[in-house]
Amino acid sequence: MAAFIVFTRERLRDQAEMDTYAGKAGPSLAGHEGKPHAYYGKHETLEGAPIDGAVIIEFPTIDAAKAWYNSPAYTEARKHRLLGADYRVFITETL
Repeated sequence: MAAFIVFTRERLRDQAEMDTYAGKAGPSLAGHEGKPHAYYGKHETLEGAPIDGAVIIEFPTIDAAKAWYNSPAYTEARKHRLLGADYRVFITETL
C-alpha cells in the first residue's frame, strides 16, 4: 500500500541551514522509490495554524518511506532542516 511523507514547515529560523538542507535532501532520494508530489508550491491553510510551506513525497510502502527517512544521506540532510526551521512531519498510507 502506497504511503506519503508529509512535511509542513511551521516557521523558518535560519535560511542558510535550509539552503544546505535543500542541496542535500533531493539527492538523498537516489536509490529510493520516492516520488515528490508537492514542493513548497502555492498553498492555503483551511484549518489550524498557518503553515509556511509543504512537501509531499510518495513511496510504495511505509517501510520504504522510513528506509529513506532513516537513510544515512537523509539523516545528514535532516540535521540542517532541524537547525533551519520548525516542521511537523508524518507518514500516512493510502486506502
